[in-house]
Amino acid sequence: MPFGKYQGRLLIDLPEPYVVWFAQQGFPNGKLGDQLRTIYEIKVNGLEYLFDPLR
Repeated sequence: MPFGKYQGRLLIDLPEPYVVWFAQQGFPNGKLGDQLRTIYEIKVNGLEYLFDPLR
């Protein structure tokens, strides 16, 4: 995450409530917004295990 309270964290490591808040407020434009949308879908569908081999 490039800014805010969770600056420096991997997007997949962001707390789910924070990602849900972004979904409610509107994701930023550009690549970061696209990535956060993807993370949101992964988290709300319980697919975090897909990233275990990448960590």
